[in-house]
Amino acid sequence: MSLPAIFDNLRLPVIGSPLFIVSGPELVIAQCKAGVVGSFPALNARPASQLDEWLHQITEELAAHNRDNPDRPAAPYAVNQIVHRSNNRLDEDVAICAKWQVPVTITSLGAREDLNQAVHAWGGITLHDVIDDRFARKAIEKGADGLIPVAAGAGGHAGTTSPFALMQEIREWFDGPVALSGSIAHGQSILSAQAMGADFAYIGSAFIATKEANAVEGYKENIVEAKASDIVYSDLFTGVHGNYLRQSIVKAGMDPDNLPKGDISTMNFGSGGNTEAKAWKDIWGSGQGIGAVKEVQSVADMVDRLEREYRAAKERLDKVYRKGW
Repeated sequence: MSLPAIFDNLRLPVIGSPLFIVSGPELVIAQCKAGVVGSFPALNARPASQLDEWLHQITEELAAHNRDNPDRPAAPYAVNQIVHRSNNRLDEDVAICAKWQVPVTITSLGAREDLNQAVHAWGGITLHDVIDDRFARKAIEKGADGLIPVAAGAGGHAGTTSPFALMQEIREWFDGPVALSGSIAHGQSILSAQAMGADFAYIGSAFIATKEANAVEGYKENIVEAKASDIVYSDLFTGVHGNYLRQSIVKAGMDPDNLPKGDISTMNFGSGGNTEAKAWKDIWGSGQGIGAVKEVQSVADMVDRLEREYRAAKERLDKVYRKGW
């Protein structure tokens, strides 16, 4: 199956994942101008009226870029919608996205047929986060256009399944767009994702260590300094299992090796989380691939790095094929 034409302008097969608090207009615009899909969670815009302002800014700046660079147009952008029943902003946010005809909608924590239909009505496409094959099938049954398998090692609300196993199961029955998530922060990992059957690499944590990211300097520095062994998997902070930086948990006065269980029923995504959730604002999410991040860079420089690594990996692979292996 060919990819939707909306992805024709990509410089690399990369979608920047929506990052809680960290992703805003500056990061998204920089990603799109650099030639990769930029995205942000709708709930990062607070109050809700700010979402309209952000979409206006993104639309205008990308249109201006395209006018000035007809030979190098920007990649499309995406908005992430949390579909969990506690998100009392969902309908309002979708209506604002309809106004601006958001090209790509990423849905998480639930799949709704009516939401997919609404996005299709304005000409957009939907990609749905999944952690296993069962949820993948449900998402497609409810009208999602593509999938984002969140495999072991991914930042945010990650699953525990190997990307090899997850991609194999999904590709047995689904030939639509797939963006693989899980420890991808290097150009050779982008090529590896394609080799496993994905159309795109879904990259989040590496973009935290960029100048345009809305993250405190300590967070960015921790991404640069940390390795895979510094990532802790827990459901304490949102009620859904995710990966977090050990150092931030220690700094909050907790033992990362003995964390209590969380409870998603106490969460309220629409209002920004309950009192307990707000206490975790300095707990920093991250995936396991951050060992590839060596410095804080601009988004443009980071995408340049990824492209160099991706091209070099393809050249190495070509040499292997020429040997007949």
